[in-house]
Amino acid sequence: MRTRLRALIVKEFLAILRDKRSRMVLIVPPMVQMIVFSFAATQDVKNVSMGILDKDSGEHSRELTQRFQDARAFRHLVWLKGTREIAPLMDSQDAILVMVIPSDFSRKIEAGKSVPVQLILDGRRSNAAQIVQGYAFRIIEQFNRETAKASGRRLPPNQLVSRNWFNPNLFFTWHTVPSLIGILTTLIGLIVTGLSVARERELGTFDQLLVSPLKPLEIVLGKTIPAFVLSFGEGMVILTVAIFGFRVPLNGSLVLLLFSLSVFLLSIIGVGLFISSLARTQQQAVLGAFTFMVPAMLMSGFATPIENMPRWLQIIAEANPLKHFMILVKGIYLKDMSLSLVAVNVWPIAVIALFTLGGASWLFMRRLE
Repeated sequence: MRTRLRALIVKEFLAILRDKRSRMVLIVPPMVQMIVFSFAATQDVKNVSMGILDKDSGEHSRELTQRFQDARAFRHLVWLKGTREIAPLMDSQDAILVMVIPSDFSRKIEAGKSVPVQLILDGRRSNAAQIVQGYAFRIIEQFNRETAKASGRRLPPNQLVSRNWFNPNLFFTWHTVPSLIGILTTLIGLIVTGLSVARERELGTFDQLLVSPLKPLEIVLGKTIPAFVLSFGEGMVILTVAIFGFRVPLNGSLVLLLFSLSVFLLSIIGVGLFISSLARTQQQAVLGAFTFMVPAMLMSGFATPIENMPRWLQIIAEANPLKHFMILVKGIYLKDMSLSLVAVNVWPIAVIALFTLGGASWLFMRRLE
């Protein structure tokens, strides 16, 4: 059995690596998606265009505007001469924020009085506007503290001090890049497993497998092991790029992460095996893979929190192995998740893997008989 199985596995690797379309599927889409997700799919707000109407032009107003100029988030500042220029600037979406500094700003600060600063935000971009408002509030709050300290006045008795756990600088790549380990290995596992049988059927070599000495179980193992190895290798490549390329620190156990990835890949390969048992052509296999991939990614918690979904959809998401692996990969990677918590989140994936591999293998072998 070992000799026959080894020969089939070697044959599968050669068929995948020699086929130009298979090599393209293995290399190009994961790399493109990694670049797109890491840099484009971000909720960080950078290079913000901002309008400033400084009616005061005093020492303190210049100090405040200088702080916005030095902030990394605000790269393009538009200096306005009057209130009439605010509406055209916002209507044309040339600025998401306009700050209006009143004419008595510096005088009231010198007198120790409070003075309001108006922030006008573009509500059409609600999410970005809220984030930009938070940036502006932090700059103004720091300005108030330092101004009060420099003038010798007492600071307010209560101050709000924020601390961000697991991602102190709120780098969005720390959320995105580890998640790509699950997303891209899912893609590779589904495509490779689905295409393996469909390619055989298109080339007419599938019937040769049926008349060979290989047993149905050996054929199933010969189709799944190469997909597991290639998907696992893809995960290792992404992990390496995350650590050394994007400088995302691996705070948890590498052994636990790789173990969780292995169990997760077994569940995904079971789905791919099910697709391969139904697909007659490679095109059908690719369509079947993406039919599963898109809902699985949407219900994984990557883009939208699971808690925000309707209750019935949350129940369906429990059957999504990618949902559980997202918790594991970010928990181990960023939080140093303990072994007990890893076990709590691994066993649902193991149950899913048992059902997907068992059911798909039964269906696959039944179609072989």
